[in-house]
Amino acid sequence: MSAKDSKIVKTEPLDANKAKWINTVLTTYTDPLGKTRTWEHAERPTRPKGSDIDAVGMVAILEKESGPELLLQKQYRPPVDKVCIEVPAGLVDAGETAEQAAVRELKEETGYVGVVSETSPIMFNDPGFCNTNLRMVHVTVDMSKPENKNPQPELEGGEFIECFTVPLTDLYAECKKLEKEGYAIDARVATLAEGIEIARRWKV
Repeated sequence: MSAKDSKIVKTEPLDANKAKWINTVLTTYTDPLGKTRTWEHAERPTRPKGSDIDAVGMVAILEKESGPELLLQKQYRPPVDKVCIEVPAGLVDAGETAEQAAVRELKEETGYVGVVSETSPIMFNDPGFCNTNLRMVHVTVDMSKPENKNPQPELEGGEFIECFTVPLTDLYAECKKLEKEGYAIDARVATLAEGIEIARRWKV
């Protein structure tokens, strides 16, 4: 069984009263010249009360003798009808910090137990389309620890996630290779790869 085995059966309009994960909104605003304009967008209604973010993504680095490797996932995404290459990620629960959510989600989705080292500023996924946001949490996974020798994910019923790793030094080239193979590259993965490549080229 693989993420590639998923397929779309049909696509149809969604009744707004039946939507669980998104709301569609028409916002009226004025531009810098005072002209009234409208903007169609989506909102995520699941952000916990008191939280400034919807979700977290993890830059999970596995410490190996051969060098650091980035933990990635393959997951089918119906909106693009492709298997996407993603970082581990998930929604924040009520009362959780970004760091707590990251450690929990990493364990649930991959089985690995990690330690948080850094948390990014709030990032907006696609601000021209929706208000969804997240923080990227840097997590280091010590492969010498017993709990990381044979990681066992705790996936929910509808989750079909395949984990794999890529050496950080090869991430940019690997993204290009995976795209040629038909995978969709999530923006967070691609941006991280671009950053590493730019740092290499410009020696920063």
